[in-house]
Amino acid sequence: MSLSARLNALPFDDLDARRAVLGEIFGGAVPESLSILPPFHCDYGLGATFGERVFINQGCFFLDYGGITIGDRVMIGPRVTLSTAGHPVEVDERYDFITHAPIVIGDDVWIGAAATITPGVTIGRGSVVGAGAVVAKDVPPMSVVTATSIVERKRLGEGTGPVR
Repeated sequence: MSLSARLNALPFDDLDARRAVLGEIFGGAVPESLSILPPFHCDYGLGATFGERVFINQGCFFLDYGGITIGDRVMIGPRVTLSTAGHPVEVDERYDFITHAPIVIGDDVWIGAAATITPGVTIGRGSVVGAGAVVAKDVPPMSVVTATSIVERKRLGEGTGPVR
């Protein structure tokens, strides 16, 4: 996180320094064609890999403890969150440990502004994720997905049935 803060403090046109800090964040050389516009926030860094010609717009958050793989020619809009970590759902377990699962983004994917991709999701080749979408399950190749509504998945504890 301190390296992300250093990246965000660099002058926008200091491309050499930005590339050097990105190499530190991600633990090695990144593709020459990778473009990440600051501000950019990353909690781990070593869990992310990038294909060629990837564009990541301003204000993105990569919580990459569980691993993020981004294919070739991927475009990620501003304020997108890729989150590979979370906490258990059951109340009694929430503070015991962190859960995590990788995010995989195929080639030629476009993720719109302020979308959130949750742990364990794979987005298939050529797909589009609409602005503001919350993606909690895999997206098939060559699909367009949008979603902003709440869907109750299950009841915690003793209750059963949908919330009324």
